[in-house]
Amino acid sequence: MTYRSVRASDCILQSFVRYFSFLMCLALPAAAAAAIRGPVSVSGGLVEGTPARDATISAFLGIPYGAPPVGELRWRPPQPPTPWVGVRTADHFCASCIQTIVTERKPWTHEFMAHYEISEDCLFLNVWTPAKSAKERHPVLFWIHGGGNNEGSSAVPVYDGEGLAKQGLVVVVINYRLGVLGWMSHPELTAESPQHASGNYGLLDQIAALKWVHDYIAGFGGDPGNVTVAGQSAGAGAVHNLTASPLAKGLFHRAVAQSGSGIVGFPPRTTAEQEQDGLRFAAAKGAKSLADLRAMSWSDLVAPVPGTTPNPATGATATWRFGPVVDSYALPHSVRETFALGLQNDVPMLTGGNADEGGASPKPEVTLDEFREQAWERFGDLAGTFFRLYPGKSDAEAGAARNAQARDQARASTYLWAIQRAQTSKTPVYTYFWNHALPGPDAPTYGAFHTSEVPYALATLYNSDRPFTEADHRIAALVSAYWVNFATKGNPNGRGLPQWPEVNSHSAMTMQLGDATGPIPVAGSEAKLNFWKQVLNTSRPAPGGAPPR
Repeated sequence: MTYRSVRASDCILQSFVRYFSFLMCLALPAAAAAAIRGPVSVSGGLVEGTPARDATISAFLGIPYGAPPVGELRWRPPQPPTPWVGVRTADHFCASCIQTIVTERKPWTHEFMAHYEISEDCLFLNVWTPAKSAKERHPVLFWIHGGGNNEGSSAVPVYDGEGLAKQGLVVVVINYRLGVLGWMSHPELTAESPQHASGNYGLLDQIAALKWVHDYIAGFGGDPGNVTVAGQSAGAGAVHNLTASPLAKGLFHRAVAQSGSGIVGFPPRTTAEQEQDGLRFAAAKGAKSLADLRAMSWSDLVAPVPGTTPNPATGATATWRFGPVVDSYALPHSVRETFALGLQNDVPMLTGGNADEGGASPKPEVTLDEFREQAWERFGDLAGTFFRLYPGKSDAEAGAARNAQARDQARASTYLWAIQRAQTSKTPVYTYFWNHALPGPDAPTYGAFHTSEVPYALATLYNSDRPFTEADHRIAALVSAYWVNFATKGNPNGRGLPQWPEVNSHSAMTMQLGDATGPIPVAGSEAKLNFWKQVLNTSRPAPGGAPPR
């Protein structure tokens, strides 16, 4: 059965679709028909699922976990969903949160993008389960999409949960409020809040969805005592924020942050700082009060303001930007400060990055003169050491040195973050370096680009039309097995898999995944690692910062 997407106002299916689903269920083999279909009791009422592509898996799509955050609920913490009468048929994706839908932005092709209707009424989640009975207790993977906190959806094809459900996990993928609707701070919002906090509405949505999992996932055969939060890019930043949020305490037990861990990241903002952006935004919109902003249509609210040029990937302008803030409530301290104080939700973590992100590229566009000038500007007195470690005498050699620099720096930053984390944590960290290029005509240009590991880790190659080979499927089976093992027991290792070492201060190694699998040094040499220790430990530390997409 093909999953459909409809507007939020159309989420009740017509009777002929229900009848068709009924006939499909009658036609299923006995083993498949035994899978949980429902009705399952959740907040709001009863839901009934549908067979996934593989009929041994049940999909429950478009389940509300919060009331529509519209009108007076705009820019407020999520509220319980509006109850419904009877059994809600959960066989299609409902609306994605407000954003600009872009069907392709190279290197991200169709399978990485949202393609559905958008609405403020968007607090939905999807569940895929292999359980045949609510008495089963499968590990749960709770996925938070990326997109710079300004775009993305639980219905993006590469986030489909069937691949990991077939390997024994119950998979939950959520929407959360985005852009100005998810992250705006404003003095009036802060004043009306009982907690005197504003700005982290997207984070509060994520926590509300985790509470939903805690309360209701057992009905789908999931184990509320074994939940892994996972995400990539902005979703990885969300994972770090959840480790620092007291509101998420006890709601998850492991964490996966893909392309989002390092000792240097985006500096955290306070509510007071972001409130000033809220005031500038309101003024640009001609709004004299919070009431004026709440009275505006969402389309007017997010329409470009004349004279500003929003970044299409982040929604930020030179005038304002909105994102997670240190608000004394959902995020009382920055992630770094939380760990330094030993106040974190201390869970095992799996994290890493990709070969062709963060400044590296299969076709680096830099001249020798540009490379040397940038190095002098960045490293100052250490530039001489840098040139000895990353030499170049031509444009081609400068490009190769730039790639080596960017990759060593990324791996070293993640390693040093893990070592710093260990000062107050008792749980292990496993790091990786992904180096396999997605196949297709653009592979030589983009290589192992940002987010390209997701369809392998989540075992969703079936949702892409790229020319996958036998090697791609082997890699996906291997990498997704590591993810399943980690979600099950907090350790990626298992029978028949190359051994993945835990990070430790005695051996600076990370796990290479992709074209070859096995431990590799964090940097190319001890001298290079020592160089990056010197550089990165004197930079502004902000563990958990995520790239913009």
